[in-house]
Amino acid sequence: MEKITFYVERLLTAMSVPDSAIPVICHIVLVIVAVVLALLSGWVCKRVFIPLINKVTRRTEARWDDVLLSSKVLNSAFNIVPAIVIWQLLPLVFYEYPTVREMLARLTAIYITVMTVRTSIVFIDSFKELEGDTRTAKQQYLYTVCSVLKILMLFIAAIIVVSIAFDKNPTTLFAGLGAASAILMLAFQDTIKGLVAGIRLTSNDMLRKGDRITVPGAGADGIVEDVTLTTVKVRNFDNTIITVTPQTLVDGSFQNWKGMKENVGRKAARKVYFDFSSIKTMDDREDHPVNLTLYRQHMEDWLAKHEQVLNDKAIMVHQLDGTPTGLPVEFVFWLRDQDALPYEHAISEIMEHAYAVANDYGLRMYQR
Repeated sequence: MEKITFYVERLLTAMSVPDSAIPVICHIVLVIVAVVLALLSGWVCKRVFIPLINKVTRRTEARWDDVLLSSKVLNSAFNIVPAIVIWQLLPLVFYEYPTVREMLARLTAIYITVMTVRTSIVFIDSFKELEGDTRTAKQQYLYTVCSVLKILMLFIAAIIVVSIAFDKNPTTLFAGLGAASAILMLAFQDTIKGLVAGIRLTSNDMLRKGDRITVPGAGADGIVEDVTLTTVKVRNFDNTIITVTPQTLVDGSFQNWKGMKENVGRKAARKVYFDFSSIKTMDDREDHPVNLTLYRQHMEDWLAKHEQVLNDKAIMVHQLDGTPTGLPVEFVFWLRDQDALPYEHAISEIMEHAYAVANDYGLRMYQR
């Protein structure tokens, strides 16, 4: 910059420019040169380094480098480079204007701070692209930790920006926040509760992305699409989106169906009420067996041979305590299909057979 200033002054003197105007013109030229160098550095980073890095990551078999060093992350990071160039050139450009230099230095520092935090957040968010439709317990815990980290980064960045703007020591501002912590906790108590609830959901592995949950109080019954510290987004089976706070799930109750998915089969239980007067012995059989006993034995054998029923799990047809509306007989079995449509169709087929065969044993179902 000193050489540029020297040659510019000589050129302006040769052009018979008044001595009073030479310093102003020199600073204008230096500003233009600084801006050009800053823009050129940004252009080189984005046009040369980003394609080069992307080319290298595409040649590797690993997927993590394609995501964590994606164009989005690199673009955000290289946006800081021009500001760093300006930061280094400010003392050389505005050497005669300390007030202007100090003001621009603060603005540049604020910009670098904001863009650094933004790049960090973009980098952390890029971890989401490494996930599939579901999220493991470790991934969910890491995601929660990253969410807390982003909040802390934003908080610290805000303190640093304020300290730069008002030329204060950041430690002094942190110390001053101690006195105002009670007011801040009162003002943001709902947010703090939500953060604590989100951490509890994650640390206890109560909920993950991809789980099917039912929250009766919130009208949510579907697949969890995203879990953050402050919201749980659920897509219902009619494709409506329900947003529930973690605090609602922790304070209330919700049903998570992941245990059913992790196991083979889905349990089914249905009741049929029989008229007491139709329960009798079969006179044409040896030992005079009761028709209900034969019926239960037949249904258990039939269920064990059914292609949709898991015969390695409990199959039971048993009677419950009598009621004024008849004798309840419960059918308990496990079906192979867990999805709603084939599951309900299989149950309907089985129970329709149970209704029809009952007449062969002289049993009547109770109905008003």
